[in-house]
Amino acid sequence: MSQDNKLRCVVAYRLPGGDVQDSGVVVAKYDYASQYESQGGSGSLYGGKDKNYADAVAMVIGNDPPGKVGESSKIGGFKVVESDIHHVVYGGDRDGMCLAVITGLKYPSRVAITMLTELYGEFSEKFGLQAAAATTDSLSKKAKPIFSAKCKKYGDPANVDKAASVLGQVENVKGKMSQNISSLLKNTEKAETIAQQSEQLSEQANVFKRKSNDLKKQMRWKNLKMTIILVAIVTTIILIITVPLILKAKRATQ
Repeated sequence: MSQDNKLRCVVAYRLPGGDVQDSGVVVAKYDYASQYESQGGSGSLYGGKDKNYADAVAMVIGNDPPGKVGESSKIGGFKVVESDIHHVVYGGDRDGMCLAVITGLKYPSRVAITMLTELYGEFSEKFGLQAAAATTDSLSKKAKPIFSAKCKKYGDPANVDKAASVLGQVENVKGKMSQNISSLLKNTEKAETIAQQSEQLSEQANVFKRKSNDLKKQMRWKNLKMTIILVAIVTTIILIITVPLILKAKRATQ
């Protein structure tokens, strides 16, 4: 049988050593999924299909009782024991009354503990005194309405597991935040790249401007030199032409 999140069975178990000296008694039980494995099922619970849920719970709790509880009228000392396909979640009070639930391995243990805590308040209020001296299975019929209602309420953990709902919302938010952060990082990388390219272009523009100014100065100096040379040449030519004429004119006047 594959693992699941099904709720199987609820058991009220009186631990050994209470007001009645016995080896432990299942005073009430309710097989919420009694037909799940007994008819056509291929799975087994702690060693065989002939072992019912209550026997399995009694065996588990007898081997490993719940932890001690200091306060009266309070359930605690919760433990979780698992087989290959089931969880047994149980806890007890200071007077030796223990409540247990069997679930599939995928059923959240925290939900099972919440269920047992809620169930304990109702069961102890109505059957607390009777349970202290009850014989095997003597309270099953009387407690069935309480057990049945609680199993229906917690049968689907998704309907009562607010933590899972919140965690699911958190995961969705985390996923969106991761996407946003990833996009932000990509945009930041692009912005940094653009800024670097802009700085490079600015530097190149500055270099071009400096070279352009240097070139302008060089061209001005070259133009000035050419102008001086041309003026010198023209002046020389004029002197060569006019000086002889001037001398000749002076001679003629003499």
